[in-house]
Amino acid sequence: MKPNILIKTEAENEEALVIVEDLMHRKERSPEENALYDLLVILIEKFEESFYRPGQTSTPHSMLSFLMEQQAIALQDLVTVLNSEDEVRAILSKEKEISPRQAQKLAAFFKVDESVFW
Repeated sequence: MKPNILIKTEAENEEALVIVEDLMHRKERSPEENALYDLLVILIEKFEESFYRPGQTSTPHSMLSFLMEQQAIALQDLVTVLNSEDEVRAILSKEKEISPRQAQKLAAFFKVDESVFW
């Protein structure tokens, strides 16, 4: 896992889960491994609470806004993904739905499953 302080993407969350599972099954952990285990559990819980937002229904637009905020992505960054500032503005203002092709491009850019944008 990269030395990030926070878990910001699903990929990083998956990496942290693998480490936690490995540590969980060790019979004898060092104090440092115990500290790492506790820290990763807290970070995973924090990420999953904010990313999956239990009890709340998310929309493709709200997920896009959330991912942009979490990864400090600006409108101009999405212009390079969707090839049109007008398209990006229309999507962000909820004037236009995200098309299946745009969902694929956004999913690849954010490294998430494209169903997030359906």
